[in-house]
Amino acid sequence: MSGSPNRPVRRRTFVLGSAAAAGTAALAGPLALPASAASFGYTDDGSNYVVDTGANLVFKVSKTNGDLTSLVYRGTEYQGYGGKNSHVESGLGTSTVTIAQSGSTILVSVTYGTLKHYYAARSGENNVYVWTNKADTSVSATRYLVRVKAGLFLNDEPDSYTYAPTTIEAADVFAKSDGQTRSKHYSKLRVVDYDYIGWSTGAVGLWMVRSNHEKASGGPFYRSLLRHQSADGGGLYEILYYGENQTEAQRFGLQGPYVIAFTDGGAPSSSLYPGNLTTSWADSLGIFGYVAAGGRGKVAGVGISGRNTAYAYTVRLANSAAQYWGSARSSDGYFSIAGVLPGTYTLTVFKGELSVHSTSVTVNAGATTTLNTITIPSSNDPDNASAIWRIGTWDGTPSGFKNAALMTYAHPSDPRAAAWTGNVVIGSGSETSSFPAYIWKDVNSGLLVYFKLTAAQAAAAHTLRIGVTTAYANGRPRVTVNDWVSAIPSPPTQPSTRSLTVGSYRGNNYTFTYSVPASAWLTDTGQYNVLKIDVVSGSGTTAYLSAGTSIDALDLLA
Repeated sequence: MSGSPNRPVRRRTFVLGSAAAAGTAALAGPLALPASAASFGYTDDGSNYVVDTGANLVFKVSKTNGDLTSLVYRGTEYQGYGGKNSHVESGLGTSTVTIAQSGSTILVSVTYGTLKHYYAARSGENNVYVWTNKADTSVSATRYLVRVKAGLFLNDEPDSYTYAPTTIEAADVFAKSDGQTRSKHYSKLRVVDYDYIGWSTGAVGLWMVRSNHEKASGGPFYRSLLRHQSADGGGLYEILYYGENQTEAQRFGLQGPYVIAFTDGGAPSSSLYPGNLTTSWADSLGIFGYVAAGGRGKVAGVGISGRNTAYAYTVRLANSAAQYWGSARSSDGYFSIAGVLPGTYTLTVFKGELSVHSTSVTVNAGATTTLNTITIPSSNDPDNASAIWRIGTWDGTPSGFKNAALMTYAHPSDPRAAAWTGNVVIGSGSETSSFPAYIWKDVNSGLLVYFKLTAAQAAAAHTLRIGVTTAYANGRPRVTVNDWVSAIPSPPTQPSTRSLTVGSYRGNNYTFTYSVPASAWLTDTGQYNVLKIDVVSGSGTTAYLSAGTSIDALDLLA
C-alpha cells in the first residue's frame, strides 16, 4: 500500500532457473510495456467481467463467486489447473461482484459475508493488483492461490514442489525415485528474504509480488507456502494467514495489494516491491479498510548500540492489529520503518532471529516518531556470557548445526541429510557442524557431548544452557551429566502443528537452564565428563513425528 514499510533486511530474487538467469531477469525491462491503452476497459460476457489492461493482459473475474477465471497474456491462457480457478482460499462461493472504472483504473469488488476482496487493473500495465479484507473467522481466507496450467512452467527445483511419486508423510510430503523429498511446505525462504516468487521461461515471466504482510502473522522470519507444482499445473501463493508452526494469533483487516504480474521473462519491476509500491491512485476507490499514506506514520531510530556487528539486526513493530519490520544499518544501527498504522507497538530488536531488546513505541498519523539510540544491555545477548565451552551461536536459529540448511527445503529422511546420530567432543574443532540441528525422542535422543574440566572448574557448580527455536509435541531436553540427572523441564509455549518435518524451525526461542552441582563433575582432569541430552515428552508418534526440538546453541557457563 501507499507508505508500506521500508525494504526488508535482505532481498533475494526467487526465480525458477539458473542464478545467472535470475540476475539477468532482475535487470530486464519494465513490468509493463508502454502502451497506448486504446483497448483499456471492461466488458461483460454474461458470466464474467472481462478486463483488458490495454497492454498484453486480459483477465476475467466470475460474476458469481469472484474467482479469477482467465489470465491471458500475449494470447496465451495461463489460468487454471485441474479444472480450478484462481481464488481466495479454495473459493468463496456465491458472492456479490461489482465492477467500476475510475479514469485509468478498473476495480472489481467481491463481497462474501464479512469478507471483501478486490482486483484492480491499471491502464497499460500487465498487472493485477489484489486486496483481501478478512474481518473475522467466519471465512477461512488464509491465502490467495493463482492456479497455472500444466506445461507452461516446468522446473525441478529443490523446494516447494509436490510432483513426486511416493507419499512419505501425511498427504503433503513426497519422495522422488532417488529419495529426494518435495513438499509445497518447503519454501526455503523467510518472508524477509523475498519480494516476489514465480516462474520464467526466459520469454514470459509470471510472478506473485508479495504485500507488506501488514496484517499477516509470524513476523519477518516466518516461512509459509510460496508455490507448488504438480502433474496438472502449478500454484503461486500469497499467504494471508498460515497456521503451520505459527507463533501469533491471526490478524484481521485489509491485506494488500499483492500483485499478479506478467513480464517478458524478466523480474517484476522493483516499483512493485514491498516498501517501494505507492498506490495513491487507489486512495479514492472505496476499498474497505484502505488507509492512505497520509493516515500512516513512521518510526526512525538514530542507532542501536551494543550490537555484535557479525550479525544482521532487524527491528520489528507489532501489536494485535499490525506488524512491520526493517533492517538496522550495519554501521550504526540506524533504522526507519514507514507506512505504519497509528497505534502503540512493541518494538523488538533481533540479533539474527533472537530477540535481544524490546520496548514500546507509539505511532501517530502523518508524523515521525524519532527514537534516541537504543542500547542493548550486555546481559540480553547470551553470547556475551563467559562460557567454558559453547556449541553453536546464540542467534535464534540452528544455523551451522548439522543438516540445518537442508531442513528448510527437505524432509529429515531425505538422503541428502547426514546421519542424525553422532556424538561431539569439545575441542575437536567440529563441535557445531557435527551436532544435529534437530533432536527427536525416537530418532537421535541420547546424544553425548564429551568435555574436560580443569580442577578449579570441577570444584564449582555451573549453569548449563540449551537454547531451542521450536519444538514438536512438547519435546524438550532432559540432561544427564555423568551420574547426575536433571529434572524434566516444563514445556515452553510452542506451536502445536508440525514444524521440523515441514521446513520450519521458527517457533518461540526459549532457553532451558540447568544448575549442575559441583558433585556432578569428574575430579580427574584427564577424564572426559559426559553430557547426555535426551528429548522427553509423552506426546508425538514415531520417527520424525516423535517429540522433537530444534537447537539454537548450548553452552556450559564459567
